[in-house]
Amino acid sequence: MSDSEQGETRERETVLTRLLGPSGDVLGCEECFIELDRYVELDVASLDPDRHVPGMRAHLEGCPACAEDFQSLKALLESEPRRP
Repeated sequence: MSDSEQGETRERETVLTRLLGPSGDVLGCEECFIELDRYVELDVASLDPDRHVPGMRAHLEGCPACAEDFQSLKALLESEPRRP
């Protein structure tokens, strides 16, 4: 299989995953909004956020709006100077 065919296959799989939705636990946007600050703080601190907030990663993978909020908040926290 050529590189372009592999790329097309991955793209199709991504589209199917978004259409079918995630498997397992998943949060809705409201729960995501409530837990997002804690999830990002855990992620930035490398404290296994998925163990503490199950279903968040699946929601972020399937919801572009919440994923954008996650990325923005994460970038903001990472840009702040670390406290001793």
